[in-house]
Amino acid sequence: MARAAFNPQLFLSQPGTGKKISRCESKRVIYSQGDPGSALFYLASGRVKLVVTSPRGKEAVVAILGPGDFFGHESLTGHKGRLATAVAMNDCTITRIDRSLVTRLLRQEHDFSEMFMAYLLAHIVRVQEDLIDQLFNSSEKRLARTLLLLARFGTKGRRASFVAPQITHEILAEMVGTTRARISFFMNKFRYLGFLEYNGGLRINETLLDVVLHE
Repeated sequence: MARAAFNPQLFLSQPGTGKKISRCESKRVIYSQGDPGSALFYLASGRVKLVVTSPRGKEAVVAILGPGDFFGHESLTGHKGRLATAVAMNDCTITRIDRSLVTRLLRQEHDFSEMFMAYLLAHIVRVQEDLIDQLFNSSEKRLARTLLLLARFGTKGRRASFVAPQITHEILAEMVGTTRARISFFMNKFRYLGFLEYNGGLRINETLLDVVLHE
């Protein structure tokens, strides 16, 4: 009897040997920086932030994750500890996959391997773009790009506006690398110019892209 075709999305949505599906409440710490890592995580729903703490105790949000994102990749490399603290920003559904199972899937299941590698490559490009953004762009452009990324601009088809997750100006300041006061100034400016609006949530208009593209 032929084995049923492997479906990565179905695999990630169901519990089984070597994996566990959990529902995390808002503000729950999924793992902490420095913890030993022996599993990969997949975010099925909700938002998770990755926070890095310096030796002097200063914290910075380095990423906001959404549905479809993997995190905890360092566990696959044999790294001794988690590089950041993962915290649920709202109610989340998360799949935890043991490292040994991930390794087997990458070797034996082409569809999973293809899906995961595509994600990793996109992640690497994103990190490079973030570095370039920090080195060469103004804080106004960095904020515009961050908002578009949070709203997942360009990943949902051609639309005029995108809903971004609720996020504080303080967290935006950490991500952009500027002060909270500057974030508030630019957010008010973007709202005045019609680039974003508050209507039961933060709605990002496609026209905000003009700020990123403007020389």
